[in-house]
Amino acid sequence: MMKRRSLIKAFALSATVVSMGFAWSAQAADTIKVGIMHSLSGTMAISETPLKDVALMTIDEINAKGGVLGKKLEPVVVDPASNWPLFAEKARQLLTQDKAAVVFGCWTSVSRKSVLPVFEELNGLLFYPVQYEGEEMSPNVFYTGAAPNQQAIPAVEYLMSEDGGSAKRFFLLGTDYVYPRTTNKILRAFLHSKGVADKDIEEVYTPFGYSDYQTIVSNIKKFAAGGKTAVVSTINGDSNVPFYKELANQGIKATDIPVVAFSVGEEELRGIDTKPLVGQLAAWNYFESIDNPTNAKFVADYRAYAKAHNLPNAATVVTNDPMEATYVGIHMWAQAVEKAGTTDVDKVRAAMAGQTFKAPDGFTLTMDQTNHHLHKPVMIGEVEENGQFSVVWQTDQPVRAQPWSPYIAGNDKKPDHPVKTAQ
Repeated sequence: MMKRRSLIKAFALSATVVSMGFAWSAQAADTIKVGIMHSLSGTMAISETPLKDVALMTIDEINAKGGVLGKKLEPVVVDPASNWPLFAEKARQLLTQDKAAVVFGCWTSVSRKSVLPVFEELNGLLFYPVQYEGEEMSPNVFYTGAAPNQQAIPAVEYLMSEDGGSAKRFFLLGTDYVYPRTTNKILRAFLHSKGVADKDIEEVYTPFGYSDYQTIVSNIKKFAAGGKTAVVSTINGDSNVPFYKELANQGIKATDIPVVAFSVGEEELRGIDTKPLVGQLAAWNYFESIDNPTNAKFVADYRAYAKAHNLPNAATVVTNDPMEATYVGIHMWAQAVEKAGTTDVDKVRAAMAGQTFKAPDGFTLTMDQTNHHLHKPVMIGEVEENGQFSVVWQTDQPVRAQPWSPYIAGNDKKPDHPVKTAQ
């Protein structure tokens, strides 16, 4: 009898455990995990932390409307800490342990290059929200930031125009990694095509986290003595703060030596005295100052989110281009999942082709049918005293990305669709 009772108890306990297991599985299946992979510490935290915040805001927005496929999105946030190899480890963790259906993340190209083999090996899906150097197309990445023909090339064309100061000499200053070096390789070839000689092009690179720009800014002034000069800055992260402070210290004004930046937006200018920088330039595909109802709501929603979640300096938060690209990317992915009826990567990838979204930049953006890049408008803004940008030039319509720059030899033979061996 005792034995029979023990067996009954054991069976009941086993059934309870099994039922708890099923309940846990059902509960887990009720959410769709979404990876957020940005540096929240280290030299890139100044730029990447707001992308994490806007991603969480967007997920909340989607969940408030019922989620995706009737399930709530569950964000899984990781901090690779501006450590490029750690990005790969965190990507593998998100895909294998956390079972993330998609990952939104990275800023620098070196971090993207670090995670790319992981996403391709495991057939994960990465949405990359920052301008980059091109020369890449992966079936496992959707690029919602700008390719060179959507930012760098138009910016330099503007500098060479009468409105941009008719520059004849170019000081290419960047952080020492793949994005600045490849972008400047493209720009040098472009400048050659416009008749600019090598003696009128200077390239200088500094490490991540660099802060002593006194000598470099002095050399910019000396270089500018040889003719109308513009600076093209691909400095990334918190090094932008000491660079712009040094420009002010040495009295460089936009009317004398214009600087166009590709990685400086509203967030990087927060906390800097921008009065000496008035008129300096940035090339992006979005600025917070754009006046339209969609952007007004985007900005207001982010400010409300910052206040509700007690973000640091919540009263002065700003939006910027990579934040908008993050917002657009998450919404497009959600639309693609609804269209596919599943989070299966292969089916979502197919459903992403031709997705459209009314963006805060004022345009309806389209994900290209073949090359995994957004069609984006190009804008050039001037720094104002309040740290915002006034748009001084922009395209009439979104521009189709050219991932393979025509200024790099042999690119005319590259396919216009992502393949496993894109490089």
